Amino acid sequence: MRIDVAVSGGEAELRSLRDWLSRDPGARRGAHVELVQAEPSPGQMGVVTDVLQLITDNAWSAASFALALSTWRQTRPHARRITVRRGDLTVSLDGGGDEELRRLLDVLEPPAAPEPPDRDRDREQDQDGRADGGEGR
Repeated sequence: MRIDVAVSGGEAELRSLRDWLSRDPGARRGAHVELVQAEPSPGQMGVVTDVLQLITDNAWSAASFALALSTWRQTRPHARRITVRRGDLTVSLDGGGDEELRRLLDVLEPPAAPEPPDRDRDREQDQDGRADGGEGR
């Protein structure tokens, strides 16, 4: 999974965040973090800013990343707007409150795969249906 993080304040802030994440054991274990040029949005002529790109694997913990991001933000002398994008989903963090962290987790967590049908449960329901009101013998 690929996640892009933009921070108001420019490249220095992104480098600070990258360094912070490189010291975080959860981020080090579950994501490859690098500074890259952002892809232009539709209608833009070129690169506007740099982003921090995280490529995650199965060891990824969205909650650990959200906590590391929130903690880093609290160390900054000025409030910074942080924009996190995963695919078509984007969330902007302005205040760092609990609601923003919930929205961030909603963007970061991949959708849960549908559970496979429980064939034993379906079979029991079929048998119950025949036994209770099924056709007579």
